[in-house]
Order: sequence, then structure tokens, then C-alpha cells
Amino acid sequence: MGLAGAVRAADFAVIEPPEAASGYLARLLINENPFPGERGYTSVVDSKAGMLQVLWVLHGRMHYIPAGYSQTQIASVRSKDVLDVITAKNQCEGFFRDARGQPAFAPRVEARVSYLKKIANSGGQPGKFAELLNYGQGLAQAYLGGGLEEADRFAGLSVVNRMPVTGHAYSWMTDLDCYHPGGNFVAIPDEQGGAPGGNRFYTLRKDPK
Repeated sequence: MGLAGAVRAADFAVIEPPEAASGYLARLLINENPFPGERGYTSVVDSKAGMLQVLWVLHGRMHYIPAGYSQTQIASVRSKDVLDVITAKNQCEGFFRDARGQPAFAPRVEARVSYLKKIANSGGQPGKFAELLNYGQGLAQAYLGGGLEEADRFAGLSVVNRMPVTGHAYSWMTDLDCYHPGGNFVAIPDEQGGAPGGNRFYTLRKDPK
């Protein structure tokens, strides 16, 4: 075997370990959005938009609490730490703190990341899987390193179906009719771009019930 065959080529997609904050955040962004062949997938651009909007929801739960609401009402926690927002009780399915208080996740999360990495790093050149994995990891690193530069598509929302709303999105769920966070959350419809990445995003009523 020649030298080229003996040396393992660099991976097309690299995800930070889960112990790193950027690796943990990346796993949430990746696991909450569809890849080619999965339900809800339409394009790389759409799945990237979904990752970005999930991150904007987390950011909004920390930094854009609307008048009339408290952070605990929206995020079930009081914190400016994104890992606290992710692991708050009953907020991000499969992501939580373990008995030692450390960020953890369900086995299926790492199983899916490993599966996606295997696909991304096979073949002779990077493809859509590698592009999406690297985008999720890069987005997490950029956010933790300096914040969000890409625009929040929902920031300027003021009316949804004739109802005054706060702007920004504060929740997301799989885009199926059987899912809804309830309470003061208002589903953002398709005509207002409310379902990137196979998820339905929700803003809040301007005037809480």
C-alpha cells in the first residue's frame, strides 16, 4: 500500500465533542433539522434556515423577553447561558442535565450525529451532509464566539392572522397539526415563512391571555 493509501484523509465534516459548549449546541441544531432523505427535508438552504431560526429562538428566550412576559414563562428558566436554556425542563426534547448537573442528551442524539457523519465522510468529495453538519457546527461556534450576525426572519412580525404579536419566535415544534405549545404561542403560517427546516415556529400574542 502506498503512502496515500496508508494515510487517512481528513474528514469532510467535523463536529466538536459534546463536552464542548459548541459541540453540544451544534448537536441541538443538527438534530432539530432534516437532512436529505428525512421527513421535512426540502433543500440544504431550507435546513440551514431552520438551524438559524432554532438558534434565534434560544437567543430570544435569553435576550428578547417581550413586555408582559417573564423569561421563566417563555423558557422555564432564568439565565443568559444558552446551555441552561437548552436543558431547561421540558424545553428541548432529548437535551437535559444529568445527575451531576452536566449537559447531557438522549442516546438517539449522538446515534444520529454519528450516522450523519458516517455518510458525510464517505465518498470522494464533500456533499450535502457535510455541508449541513459543518454549517451547524460553524453556527454554534460563531454564536458562542460573538453572537448572531445573520438576520432573524421573524424579528419584525407584528400581526399573524389579524392577531397582534410580539415579533421574534420563541418556540418550534415538528410541523404537524398535532403539535402546538399552547398558551400564548401563535403559529407563524407558511405565507410568513413559518416552517423552515420541517419545523413550525411560534411567536407570542402581543397581549398575553
